[in-house]
Amino acid sequence: MRNGPIGQYLVEKGLINEQQLQEVLEKQKSEKGKLFGDVITEMKYVSDVDFAKTLAERLNVQYIDLDSTELIPDVVKRIPEATARKYNVIAVNKVGKRMMVATNDPINFYVFEDLRVITGCNITALLATKASINRAIGKMYSQGQVDSVVDEATKEKEEELNLDEIDLTSDRIENAPIVKLATAIVENSYRQDATDIHIEPFKTYTKIRIRVNGDLIELMTLTSALHVSLVTRFKILSGMNIAEKRIPQDGRMSQVVDGTTLDLRVSNLPMVYGEKVVIRILATGDMSLRKITDLGMTDYNYERFAACLKVPQGVVLVTGPTGSGKSTTLYAALGEIAKPNVNVITVEDPVEKKVDGINQCQINDKAGMTFAAALRSILRQDPDIIMVGEMRDAETAEIAIRAAITGHLVLSTLHTNDAASTVTRLVDMGVEPYMVATSLIGIVAQRLTKVLCPDCKRLRTSRPDENELMEIGSTPIQIYDAVGCPKCKNTGYRGRTAIHEILLATPEMQALITRAAKADEIAALAREQGCLLLRDNVSKLVQQGKTSMDELIRVTYAV
Repeated sequence: MRNGPIGQYLVEKGLINEQQLQEVLEKQKSEKGKLFGDVITEMKYVSDVDFAKTLAERLNVQYIDLDSTELIPDVVKRIPEATARKYNVIAVNKVGKRMMVATNDPINFYVFEDLRVITGCNITALLATKASINRAIGKMYSQGQVDSVVDEATKEKEEELNLDEIDLTSDRIENAPIVKLATAIVENSYRQDATDIHIEPFKTYTKIRIRVNGDLIELMTLTSALHVSLVTRFKILSGMNIAEKRIPQDGRMSQVVDGTTLDLRVSNLPMVYGEKVVIRILATGDMSLRKITDLGMTDYNYERFAACLKVPQGVVLVTGPTGSGKSTTLYAALGEIAKPNVNVITVEDPVEKKVDGINQCQINDKAGMTFAAALRSILRQDPDIIMVGEMRDAETAEIAIRAAITGHLVLSTLHTNDAASTVTRLVDMGVEPYMVATSLIGIVAQRLTKVLCPDCKRLRTSRPDENELMEIGSTPIQIYDAVGCPKCKNTGYRGRTAIHEILLATPEMQALITRAAKADEIAALAREQGCLLLRDNVSKLVQQGKTSMDELIRVTYAV
């Protein structure tokens, strides 16, 4: 079958069935000019990575994972940016007169002939996914451009101060340095896996910082002369009132970066030296839903969580501080239980990720569309599963719990420190203990912990001290420390993983909750029944060399 069409090869490999193949071919006919690979990945029958690997095997071409490959700027620049974007290719390596080029269409010989003329090298095709090539192009060609954009914007500002008239034609505005600067800030932040962008005004300068892996790092410093123009640009894009500078405002905007549409939530707050802007980069509807098993949940915890989701009615709560990945876990749970034969409705503020096949409802407090009002209406919409973005007040909590008692599966989040204190929080909010006990299925408390960079982490030669052994609660072990290298931007960490603590509402637990027991009694029973605490989870990661002692203390420290 190696010589047959790629569709048949995918069937032979067991990645798709015959019926799915016919559906893809039908869709490809209706969308003339689209590659088979683009159609099948859009229909989500096969992931882009699996398709690329299978195609590489079928064509006997080497597959390359560009996200984990270090590219050489001098080699990359041998292909001009316009050509790289036009053909969706990027140079990976050069040996003598032969250049290795990553592409998602390795049989388009016209492209390689063109590249041979441009570079003066013979071309060897490597196969990569379209998305990873886009990301690599954005990352490699943007380095060095930002400085020139900042210089251009500063120079233009100085010129404006000396001119009476300013050209405001549409072409002029689109190519204005401040417009390019605003775009470059979002692009560079996204490429560094940032979750937030802070634009902060001070007396003589404006600092731009981004949050990566939970920590703020400096992206650039600008002259204060650019601040007002930059803030105005973001206010225009996000639909704010640019004339109002005395009160806080909120807005939303979107921007396409390396082929991905980003959804950006913009918040503006007046400060002493001007307006501070914070931009939250939200996971977008373009990005596929992550599976629960991809979120760092251990097999033991996954079995407990999966058991919660099998219960047809009741409440499953995900708790933790802001930015601990609660929404991502809820969306992953919805992805597992949202089948074509059930009606899933969500109430969110805001709707962070748009999901096919799920009815999503946006809160609007000004119009009277509160969580409580939306929930009351949803109960008349014949739902099977309800997701409430957050239980913010007693009214919302009570309606959600009544919905669970009347036969619905309710998923929601709450800001509490651990699983046991969630029960007491609900009772403190005014929900009767017997209602909490009868409706509760399980509680997932979670945090995000940074993962040590595999390239530079260093094994500690000294023995752990007594305090550290008490924190881990086990015999002496190997401990790795963060060091820092260019691959992790000298932070010592690369990426984050979630840790979980899952409490199940067993009959004994329900009896304890009905008696309005304190959090420590609930925690003690949960441990007896096999609940591994957050600290137990991080201790395992420390012992496996995945994270450091500093992270264990940071994530789970309590007075």
